[in-house]
Amino acid sequence: MNEISGKMKAAKTPKPLRVVLYSHDSQGLGHSRRNLALAHALSRGLPGLTGRPVSGLLITGEPNAPRFCAPVGWDWVLLPGIQKGPNGYEPRHLQVGQPKLVRIRSRILAAVTKQFKPHLVIVDRHAFGVDNELARALGRLRTAKPNCRVVLGLREVLDSPSAARREWRALGDLSRVREAFDEVWVYGDPAVHDPLSTGEVPQELEDLVRFTGYLAANRHSAQPGPESRSPYVLTLAGGGSDGLEVTLTAARAEVPAGYEHLVVTGPNMPMGHRAEVERAAGASVTVVGSVRDALPEIRDAAAVVSMGGYNSVCEIMSTTTPALIVPRTSPRREQLIRAKALADRGLIDLCRPEAFTPEALGAWFRSAAGSSTTRTGISLSGLETVCGLAAGLLASPVTRRRSAPAVIQHPGIRSDWRNRAAV
Repeated sequence: MNEISGKMKAAKTPKPLRVVLYSHDSQGLGHSRRNLALAHALSRGLPGLTGRPVSGLLITGEPNAPRFCAPVGWDWVLLPGIQKGPNGYEPRHLQVGQPKLVRIRSRILAAVTKQFKPHLVIVDRHAFGVDNELARALGRLRTAKPNCRVVLGLREVLDSPSAARREWRALGDLSRVREAFDEVWVYGDPAVHDPLSTGEVPQELEDLVRFTGYLAANRHSAQPGPESRSPYVLTLAGGGSDGLEVTLTAARAEVPAGYEHLVVTGPNMPMGHRAEVERAAGASVTVVGSVRDALPEIRDAAAVVSMGGYNSVCEIMSTTTPALIVPRTSPRREQLIRAKALADRGLIDLCRPEAFTPEALGAWFRSAAGSSTTRTGISLSGLETVCGLAAGLLASPVTRRRSAPAVIQHPGIRSDWRNRAAV
């Protein structure tokens, strides 16, 4: 009887929804951290909307990403690394040519999606991945698992409109995007910045676009804030690969009386650069490579200075901590565009890199430390919105035409997937 009862109970347990979150990750942790925030939100919100638990894979090329805790039921898939070189993308470690590395990564992606059989795939930023590495996997999904829903997720600012248009043109005919993706989610508030009106997202895709709001409110936090610490100001440089100038300047700034200064260089900052920051730090300045979770540190800080990456800004926007953003201005203008749009609404303070000096920062610390910034009039509930969009998409009938999977075939990879049995 117990055995029968156990079988009946097991039969009533709903099967998990399987989710894949892909990011290419050539530099920094931004793409992986955005997907990690989505993973926690979907695990928290989708079961109540669908009646099913969630299990998923976070696919990344960033070796430091798996140090962050994935939700229960999730795991990481780490691709062989790439990086930006003088002539474009190149292998980060492997001594093979970029075409071969792309073939390796492409086949890993195809194998993972084939075996995992996801119900939902969210692709971060680059529709078909680096050098079309994701095209093979998406092509297989379209024929082997036609009910799988596929979403392209975009941060609210891509780059200057001219640079963004070049990237879209490089994809070729936009029918490829329309065939591969059910929706395009823009993680922002169009009242602050509308990439459709600026031309960063083509008007031809407007009917697919859903604005979610910023992925800010209710972010998962791995730990509570510090139990006891002297009042402190905080400097963050994201992943840190390009954060030397910001952290070096911050380390030299005068700290207000009664405050300490925590400088987080980021795990990707070269050791030599971090040593330079440590040498510049005064007695009240502590320099660390990383913290387990930046959100509680931001929340408890008296003031924060940060570069303008999407995730750092979202974490800041979820708090009332006053913030000074020092955006990167090259090779992309994304951070500057974001920071200016938010500063124009009084949500953060902006300092351009050429004006960022120890003296300027010291003066800002004295004026801002201990104050509070109310951030209203902007949609910060993107993580909740994403759960609703995902649930609706999974429940809706598939109406898109499925007759052109070859359109998204990677031109440089031989594949016989069209002739194989459905997975």
